[in-house]
Amino acid sequence: MGQAVVHFEVIGKDGEKLQRYYSDLFGWEIDSDNEMNYGVVQRDGNVDADGVGIGGGVGGAPEGYDGHVTFYIGVPDVEAALAKAESLGGSRMMGPDKVMEGIEIGLFNDPEGHLVGVVNTTMSASEMEVSSTTEQS
Repeated sequence: MGQAVVHFEVIGKDGEKLQRYYSDLFGWEIDSDNEMNYGVVQRDGNVDADGVGIGGGVGGAPEGYDGHVTFYIGVPDVEAALAKAESLGGSRMMGPDKVMEGIEIGLFNDPEGHLVGVVNTTMSASEMEVSSTTEQS
């Protein structure tokens, strides 16, 4: 069985503007109440009638970076996934980086230059929601 796509991401120069745009366009509930102002789109409440859909995020890019649109694959080992991507002709863009407690990511370009992410989370979805709620208090 293959590894699942677990997250999408839209990063741009004006994160708040993009969050409003995608919220208005698709009816997404976007929660950016966190230290990075990263707009989290929870899977729950953002699926079709058949329950199909994934969660994601919309946010601002670091100074000097135009941004990207990508998806993330859940992997057991971010470093190993990045090394394998490189061995198959891809190139590492970043990572592994621990971006939040329990979340480690990496980004690579495939042989044609498409940006793809890999992520390892040590927390379950319910633990992540509890953590997010606790941080807001």
